[in-house]
Amino acid sequence: MGATEIWLVRHGESEANPIATAAQRSGAETIDVEWRDADVPLSPTGEEQAAALGTWLAEHARPGVPAAVWSSPYLRARQTSDIALAAAGLDLIPRIDERLRDRELGILDRLTALGVERRHPEEAARRRHLGKFYHRPPGGESWADVALRLRSFLGDVERDADVDSDGGTLLVVAHDAVVMLFLYLCAGLGEQELLDFARGHVVTNASVTRVERPSGSGAWALAEFASDEHLERQG
Repeated sequence: MGATEIWLVRHGESEANPIATAAQRSGAETIDVEWRDADVPLSPTGEEQAAALGTWLAEHARPGVPAAVWSSPYLRARQTSDIALAAAGLDLIPRIDERLRDRELGILDRLTALGVERRHPEEAARRRHLGKFYHRPPGGESWADVALRLRSFLGDVERDADVDSDGGTLLVVAHDAVVMLFLYLCAGLGEQELLDFARGHVVTNASVTRVERPSGSGAWALAEFASDEHLERQG
């Protein structure tokens, strides 16, 4: 019997999130951040969100649940998992897995949508032709590339001794694109179904998305998407 439930969490607000939003709104071409993507830390708000996530974990945890915790190696995800687990009083050590890292943007990194159009018009045109799922910017990844590494991750999870005996619940702390592509894999969505869903849904910071399969095998079902009531309760 394999895992029966996965809790998919996006990291709390990072220092780069509000900078990127402000750049998009102001019509700037670049996102002025000082860190490489792997080193972007949580903002003070993100730290509060991670602590609020800990209250959710404390309410839903029980002996053996979650059975294991995995985290993206990126700093904002590791900080989120560490703060949340400490706030929940859970003595679990996250396993770091590079397959859970955020999507790599290559030459489009630190550019706004306007910046891509002006500085790399040929890539903007290629993206429109190929679509969001299959477009791979030079030096970067497509959504399909991320899905491939997540397939590998899920295959290893199926064989994990911690959840293989009588099923278990897993906690995964990662990024918005990673959460979306978990849904693509677990729910068996097609390209257009995923893009349609992503167009109308946002994976908010420190939110919880749950997929489940009570039998411990076969297809997964989406039980809850981007729930962030714990943030509202904490103000």
